[in-house]
Amino acid sequence: MKPLLWQGHRLELLAERALWDPKQALLMLADLHLGKAESFQAQGIALPSDGDAANLNRLLDLAHRLQPREVVVLGDLIHSRLGLTAELRAKLAALPELLGCPLTLVAGNHDRGCWLEGLRPWPSQRRGPLWLSHEPERVDAQAQLNVCGHLHPVALLGQGGDRLRLPCFALDTSARQLQLPAFGELTGGHPTPPRLRRWVIADSSVLELQGSARG
Repeated sequence: MKPLLWQGHRLELLAERALWDPKQALLMLADLHLGKAESFQAQGIALPSDGDAANLNRLLDLAHRLQPREVVVLGDLIHSRLGLTAELRAKLAALPELLGCPLTLVAGNHDRGCWLEGLRPWPSQRRGPLWLSHEPERVDAQAQLNVCGHLHPVALLGQGGDRLRLPCFALDTSARQLQLPAFGELTGGHPTPPRLRRWVIADSSVLELQGSARG
């Protein structure tokens, strides 16, 4: 866990690739892409199907430890309709009760057309000083921070054969935007520019990159 202060509001960057707001007891994550393996299997590409269980168990462990008032998924809970098996639908239907709190889905591009019983996709919305969205959005209020997913930010470290791609949190202070890493294990990533303030996730730790911009 790594603390981040935004206009005096404390946020915690979690090694589990999620964001915790202790004041609002709000747990935020993005881009689980559940059912991705099954989506590829439906297209004839063999991928193991055990990734969803690991992702959901990690989420449940977080909820049991932090006891949030609400969990918000910032889009792309589902990868595609092809991966929405009966088993996955049953798991998602039981998820709010297992979490012990309401589950809110801010709709992402991969969630479109994926009807989920009891889980309505919502537009971007405000939670205190935070503006929650799937894709990055511009905020008007000076004190407001856009927390978003969609970009799957990673940091590239090293050179040549020693290069690492590590998931990261990325803060653009000028745009007042915090990009969350993809929560799902079976996801790719897009390199973030060094001008952003970045925290990489490595060995179950959150580490700020030296030389990260501070705005």
